[in-house]
Amino acid sequence: MRLLLATLSLSAGLASAAMAQTVTMGAAGNGQPPLRCGVDGTFAPHAFPTMGGGVQGFQIDLFDAIGKKLGRPVEITSASFSGLIPALNAGRYDFLCAPTTVTPERAANLLFTEGYLWTELQFGIKRGTPPIKSEEDLRGKAISVNKGTPYEQWVTKNAERLNLTLLAFDSQADAAQAVIQGRAFANLSGNTVIKYSASRTPQYVADFSLPGTRFHWATPFRQDSAAARNEMEKAIECLKRDGTIAGLSKKWFGAEPKEDDAERVVFPGFGPPGLPGYDATPNTAACS
Repeated sequence: MRLLLATLSLSAGLASAAMAQTVTMGAAGNGQPPLRCGVDGTFAPHAFPTMGGGVQGFQIDLFDAIGKKLGRPVEITSASFSGLIPALNAGRYDFLCAPTTVTPERAANLLFTEGYLWTELQFGIKRGTPPIKSEEDLRGKAISVNKGTPYEQWVTKNAERLNLTLLAFDSQADAAQAVIQGRAFANLSGNTVIKYSASRTPQYVADFSLPGTRFHWATPFRQDSAAARNEMEKAIECLKRDGTIAGLSKKWFGAEPKEDDAERVVFPGFGPPGLPGYDATPNTAACS
């Protein structure tokens, strides 16, 4: 395995603008301080720069709705994903607005809400490249990823077995650009992001999805924040019940969620069932 940490930004203008951006969403000021959260502002269509210097995307709309449901303003700050969890644990954020994949390792160290989206690992390739039919087609190839993500972990875990070269970038936009420029054979990310990139970039194609990699995308808190996690989960469940999350999913991802998709499913208890941090206490959210 070869590890290359890419430090040169390939899309410096947009990435730097996104990293510097802080926006306040949710309810109007009511005497309470804003809830603070961090997001990767280069992870389209979840969060990415507007032409006017702001931030837009599924996550921005979702946490605007959550803030209004909680009656609190939400201060959303963009930063590199690799620094978000350390900043959360250091107390700079109350939770993360970034779509965070719930893995057993993360669930052992953070408290998660239930998932509001499913994600699975998918590859993007340059148009004209033969389709990937199995993991064997990756053997000896360079794979680009966003640094600090489960995508990086997958490449690292399988690097020796498949003789992979890892190209880790500070943003998903840079990881996708590496494929278009021929520096990487494929880009590994979440399925919503890969499909969105393909819909916006003719040279980039959504390709092979890794079997058995479906995970919750959820909101992480520190382990000492069970009450705050539970209040957030109640708000998420209300937004599932009234169709808000399904509507945002259709707006940003272009498809109506199915009845068994996480945008619609209200899970029992608090947190992702079957993982560390799950609380089976019945959730009696009163939705208005």
